[in-house]
Amino acid sequence: MMSIDKKKTIEIIKDYGGSEIDSGSADVQVAILTERIKNLTEHLKLHKKDFGSRRGLLSMVGQRRNLLKYIKSKNEDRYTDLIKKLGLRR
Repeated sequence: MMSIDKKKTIEIIKDYGGSEIDSGSADVQVAILTERIKNLTEHLKLHKKDFGSRRGLLSMVGQRRNLLKYIKSKNEDRYTDLIKKLGLRR
């Protein structure tokens, strides 16, 4: 399964958002994208020739990179905390 289920999304929003209904903040968006990227990476390990999904993966990685750049420009401490919490390189 490539997308994430509703329960997992709600759990991510609680962990990374300011409140339970804060699904639009950049931190939450990055966390959700990271989860989707992990799932899609696993899918592509099984289905090596699924180039449509690969293109979607690259698009999501770019979107996450832009959101992280935005967070870093606003608040560098928040950026470093988020990177550590998600276990991303950099």
